[in-house]
Amino acid sequence: MPRPTALPGAARTGPAGGRPEPAGVKSARRAIDLIETFAANDDWLTLGALHAATGLPRSSLHGLLRTLHESGWLETDGGGYRLGVRALICGTAYLDRDPVIPYATEALETVRDKTGFTAHYARRDGDQVVYLETRESRRSAHLVSRVGRTLPTHATALGKVLLAELTQDEIAGLMPVPLPALTPNTLTTLEALEAACAETRERGYGLETEEGTPGVRCAAAVIPYRIPATDAISCSMPTDQVTEEAVAGVGELLTEVAGDLGRRLRRAGIR
Repeated sequence: MPRPTALPGAARTGPAGGRPEPAGVKSARRAIDLIETFAANDDWLTLGALHAATGLPRSSLHGLLRTLHESGWLETDGGGYRLGVRALICGTAYLDRDPVIPYATEALETVRDKTGFTAHYARRDGDQVVYLETRESRRSAHLVSRVGRTLPTHATALGKVLLAELTQDEIAGLMPVPLPALTPNTLTTLEALEAACAETRERGYGLETEEGTPGVRCAAAVIPYRIPATDAISCSMPTDQVTEEAVAGVGELLTEVAGDLGRRLRRAGIR
């Protein structure tokens, strides 16, 4: 799964990044920004790299890094820092306390067993989709869990089907300009994205072909238990193993499974 290689800076929290300017206690906001910077990067990050990425004064960075390290949120090799085990503990606690997950897991297993392909459950967070649960195809060579990973909404079937729940103005206010390309097939203009969302509304499920990951096409359907929908279920398929007719069949299956899941969640009083 593609992940950012450039360090995210303050622009990610501004209007161009689809999020409001931060407010509240400055030191807490800075700590959160640091944690999110680490979450978006695979490498050990030095003080200099963090200063360049965030614009925070070095004196403030020293104190924040020390505090986060002492509390277990960061670990260090002596020269750089990366996320520590506390991040995993808190992330796992989020999933453990989400009442949707047990129901979603059963739905994912249904999709995987009926299609033979990998199924995902995700939730929209701003202009990103966050993977909350995955059931890998039994033939998959993928060995790393996608849980907790994110991808841009505009580059995924999951994201498109959730964006289709919003108005054009809401979509425009949410998305960065220009839209970043993950592959040569990724939509990079707001006009193309809005057209894709319109097609998704008419079709009833979302589609994408190699827009997020080369060699993979996906279908997705929203879980109708919130308005607008925040969650969706998808199926990832190798492009060389499925026909257009087969993809349409998967889309219809997802719509059926998602509708049933939404009804079960509402009956259970989960909102």
